[in-house]
Amino acid sequence: MTEPLALADAVRQALPNTADSDVPAVLLPYQQRWLADDADLKVAEKSRRTGLTWAEAADDVLIAGRAGSAGGMNVYYIGYNMDMAIEYIEACAMWARIFGQACEAMEEGEEIFADGKDEKAIKTYTIRFASGFRIVALSSRPANLRGKQGVVVIDEAAFHGQLDELLKAAIALLMWGGKVRIISTHNGVDNPFNQLIEDIRADKRAGSVHRITFEDACAEGLYRHVCLRQHKVWSDETEAMWKAAIRKTMGDAASEELDVIPSQGSGSWLSGVLVEARMVAAPVLRYTCPPGFEKEPDVYRYQAIQEWLDFEVAPLLAALDPQLQSVLGEDFGRSGDLTVITPAQIEQNLTRRVPFMLELRNMPHRQQEQILFFVCDRLPNFVKAAVDARGNGSAVAEFLAQRYGYSRVELIMATDSWYREQMPPLKAAFEDGTILIPRDKDVASDLRLVKMIRGVARVPDERTTGKDGNKRHGDAAISIAMMHYASRHPGAEIAWQALPIQPRGFDNRLADDGGMRMRADDGADFALPESKAW
Repeated sequence: MTEPLALADAVRQALPNTADSDVPAVLLPYQQRWLADDADLKVAEKSRRTGLTWAEAADDVLIAGRAGSAGGMNVYYIGYNMDMAIEYIEACAMWARIFGQACEAMEEGEEIFADGKDEKAIKTYTIRFASGFRIVALSSRPANLRGKQGVVVIDEAAFHGQLDELLKAAIALLMWGGKVRIISTHNGVDNPFNQLIEDIRADKRAGSVHRITFEDACAEGLYRHVCLRQHKVWSDETEAMWKAAIRKTMGDAASEELDVIPSQGSGSWLSGVLVEARMVAAPVLRYTCPPGFEKEPDVYRYQAIQEWLDFEVAPLLAALDPQLQSVLGEDFGRSGDLTVITPAQIEQNLTRRVPFMLELRNMPHRQQEQILFFVCDRLPNFVKAAVDARGNGSAVAEFLAQRYGYSRVELIMATDSWYREQMPPLKAAFEDGTILIPRDKDVASDLRLVKMIRGVARVPDERTTGKDGNKRHGDAAISIAMMHYASRHPGAEIAWQALPIQPRGFDNRLADDGGMRMRADDGADFALPESKAW
């Protein structure tokens, strides 16, 4: 039997170099990434008919065809109907011929599988290799995997009737070096398949997730392969027409079948009971600037906000535990939405405790910078901030990163992809009790506003009314999500000395009492007391 690596070298030398030709590689990039991932448990949420099972068959042939000393093992394929099993086995037989693996022809038969309670003969489809290993297509009865060892492939997992039990049986194989590959389109947000993906993204279960949408697959050459198969000439125009026809055929199911968005996700993402269970006594300080505040002189605005910081915010910062690491999340708003600042300390048991939150309405950009600098300067062992860098928030976010370093301040452009990856860990923190937030009606309302929208937990385009009568748009929820993300991706503490900031209307000359000298709009000089120096 030819070893896979030697065979690959032989094939590489025998075939011409097609890197510069119009002929695409046999395996498309997303199929290659799937095969290259050697995680013990890997999951693919995919569009229909992207050829991932076909690619998986290639990998399975190489695994079953190699010697045990080279990592060979049995492969058990589980589809949810007989036609899938036959199609998979035929694909394996095709790859075996291409790879030159010594194997027997597909055999159909029955084997006895016992689960300790009863014994039942089931139909199987098998390919036996000269290595001594085999590829077997089984039914989805969980007991079929008891006592087995090797690679388990569960295809269209979301449509198996006993997926929870099947996963338990399959994952048990990992204890002795087996592998589990789970491939499926979605079948609802509450399906065990989607819950498994959420658990992996929330770090509640080890594994990797591959997401392959119809658009992703087409961008990486799916339709080009279709054209080769059907002996058609590819063009941008024909691909656009083909994609439109596919979507029209799918109708309302296109979101789930093609765009990898689990359906039935319109309810609240966090229950009110769960949110309130994670709330503790802690203040939410709110500051609303009066209309026209941004037009006031720099000195007036600075002094008004600094007085609030000195008397209201500073005592809360002084009460923080100096031994714990601190993080911060911020969601930016200017005249319409709120800016919400959420600091937190990471306790010994890894609970993220929010000691207070700041809500700012109609706050000028320069004063938002002033407030963030004041807070971050006083956070003990400040290791990370995640701040909203979209739109108008980009300037304040950039100033913060320049002051504290881009390793400690991450500028977040929150997209569907960001929410898809980062919201499951936040939900897990609420479920596990590793986050504590202020007990506040508006904060709870913001968190309850988060919904599953096209398969992603995020704030919808709707407003609620706060206790002050003003509209809210889930700003506290986003700020808390930013904080939690920062706590999971900390930077490094550094020793540093802040330089005086020189905004418009200020200079660096010191007054006699050590304060900062300022220039009024008319050019006259005057000094601020030292405690008020910017």
